[in-house]
Amino acid sequence: MNSPRSILHLDADAFYASVEQAADSRLRGKAMAVGGETRGVISSASYEARALGVRSAMSTTQAKRLCPNLILVPGDFEKYERFSRLMFAYAYDLTPDVEVCSIDEGYLDLSKQGNGHPRDSAIYLAKVIRENLKITISQGLASTKFCSAVASKLKKPSSFIEVAPGTEREFLAPLPSRWLPGIGKKTESLFAGAGLNLISDVAQMPLKEFERIAGSSASALHSFALGIDPRPIIPASSAPKSFGEQETFSSNSQDEIYILAVLRSMTDRLCRRLRDEGLAARTLSLRIRYKDMEDTMRSESVQEPTPHESDFYPMLQLLLRKAWTRPESLRLVGVRLTNLHTALPEPELGLTGLPQKSAMERLQLAEASDLLRRRYGRKAVLRGHDLWLRKKLSSGEGDGNPLPGPGKN
Repeated sequence: MNSPRSILHLDADAFYASVEQAADSRLRGKAMAVGGETRGVISSASYEARALGVRSAMSTTQAKRLCPNLILVPGDFEKYERFSRLMFAYAYDLTPDVEVCSIDEGYLDLSKQGNGHPRDSAIYLAKVIRENLKITISQGLASTKFCSAVASKLKKPSSFIEVAPGTEREFLAPLPSRWLPGIGKKTESLFAGAGLNLISDVAQMPLKEFERIAGSSASALHSFALGIDPRPIIPASSAPKSFGEQETFSSNSQDEIYILAVLRSMTDRLCRRLRDEGLAARTLSLRIRYKDMEDTMRSESVQEPTPHESDFYPMLQLLLRKAWTRPESLRLVGVRLTNLHTALPEPELGLTGLPQKSAMERLQLAEASDLLRRRYGRKAVLRGHDLWLRKKLSSGEGDGNPLPGPGKN
């Protein structure tokens, strides 16, 4: 019988705000927050500000009302990404089996550790990060990824919780069902209506009955609720993981309209994966391959991380034209999203002003569309470019024949 795994989940505390305090000693011990300029929303609040009621996704107006002396700092995401690389470098000192999930979270597989107990490594990691980077982390140690992630978040900041092997189901049972992966506010209300308020309720419900509520995700969620999670640690390079797709055309194409529609569909799918994991991305990379097999890649970053595909749409044509500089047809195109951050939840109530209301409506629409796709399949909700692609392909035009209209010359 195999011995239980030892998986450590690392979760930085109030990461953006903590980095700003680490970089500027004048902010340490002060009620401060990152954000508030472009969207009128707090991205991250220091624990001094949290003690006064300031929270992420709160409007700056409300935050200032709760804390008149709140210091607001604009987000510097390149700085946060630099700190993230340094933080995970200490994790790689302990083991090569590190899975970086986002800028401030990741898993370490300490099962093969030769000397000492994994908890000693966790204590050391927190100490070296605190002393050298002047930020704190919270950690969970368990035999599964899910339990370790939950344990790291229960008693933040600067906490460590160990879940003994064999007690996973007992540990999870009293927690609200919203702790299960992918359960947002809409799904949580659906679960509550079915009497599934706690993880133990999900665990006790027969799978067949649960499938009528949770759809295609029922099997995975039911296993999580039972404390079962065989997912392995997926080591990668020291850079945070990315989400990417590529498509090789059945025949080479010079049709810019068609290629942009394909790129949009890829971006849609990648952003749905972001939202499923509670992440946002800041950088989009576009890759093309000419018919002679030469590759070109171009990248662009948005100012703030986003989980919304529509925020990346304006980049696609710009990057395609920057990359596609030769009058040759293309064999392959691809999109990759990198510089992943934990997604900032939108405020529950619309803020004053059109931009905030628009952002709120976009998120509500995206969540509703994602829920419909999970329950009824990927084709339950289609965008205009999806319908255009379906019509083009079903008409037998194929991907190599340009449609009327502007294309690549």
